[in-house]
Amino acid sequence: MEKIHIIAEAGTNNNGRLDEALELVNIAKRCGADSVKFQIIYTSGLYLPGDYPYGHYDIKEVLRIRDEGILTDDEYSEIDRRCKSINLPFTASIFDKKGLDLMLKFDPPYIKTASGDLNHIGLLAKVAETGKKMVISTGMSTLKDIEKSLAKIQKTGNTDIVLMHCVSIYPAFVEQTNLRFIETLKKEFGFPVGFSDHTGDSLAACMALSLGATWFEKHFTRDRTQKGLDHAHAMEEAGLKRYIDDLRKACNALTPEEDKISSEEFYTRKRARRSLYAAVDIQAGELISEDKVLIVRPENIINADDADLVIGAVAKTIIRKYEPFSWEKIDKIKGE
Repeated sequence: MEKIHIIAEAGTNNNGRLDEALELVNIAKRCGADSVKFQIIYTSGLYLPGDYPYGHYDIKEVLRIRDEGILTDDEYSEIDRRCKSINLPFTASIFDKKGLDLMLKFDPPYIKTASGDLNHIGLLAKVAETGKKMVISTGMSTLKDIEKSLAKIQKTGNTDIVLMHCVSIYPAFVEQTNLRFIETLKKEFGFPVGFSDHTGDSLAACMALSLGATWFEKHFTRDRTQKGLDHAHAMEEAGLKRYIDDLRKACNALTPEEDKISSEEFYTRKRARRSLYAAVDIQAGELISEDKVLIVRPENIINADDADLVIGAVAKTIIRKYEPFSWEKIDKIKGE
């Protein structure tokens, strides 16, 4: 089993406050995430100005929340210092060159691009040209969309890519996650594949792991009742801890052992497996017939699957009733 990487997705759930952002870092560390990721969103680099239809959202409210959620460069520097001090890799999803340039100052382990930018070839190319590992979400995309974008990215020479299977529904139910597409991504493109998870628990993630996903991304927040765009479908600390623990356990379960039987299973085996015992007193030189052999628990010297080597053999010495058979006390050559 390949090593997995779990991204604690803080997104914009800091609400534009440094203290909230630092607490999200602390939560990610306590929960055992492999990295913490924010979203660096500047409204001018992502949204059209003005008033216009925007799904079920009020675009003016969206723009207000985004503007109020922006951290300063110095505040991101403070987040980076905190992460380095506790040995937790820090990165962000970027949505324009300004965000990319800021993130590069912190030498992140990877740069994330969102599903909405899968067709923003210009931005993807700029990220690729940095030489950094790219973690690319593929929600709302067809195979042709993904193939077209990857072709452009690979022209830069950057092939250090992780493709994140994603269903852009918030929240998503397990039955909506189309997890078999993970296998399709691996087969079609040959890159490591992950799962950007918008479901409410770890079930879909553990299923994704069994299908070959090795990267996982989960939104989290300090308090789901806070106002904002992402809090309601994010996990609080207890949920994130459970999620990460479940994935680690699932990974262990899927990692093959050279010796299948663990020490715990051997303990059960000693009482649950059958062995061969004398049903009666057997004299030296006596033929051991089937009615003189008990095949019962617990496990002992000669296991049940060797019964045919005992039945029909001859006792070398006296074997007392309920005594376990042993190879030293029988002649393995069948009696005439």
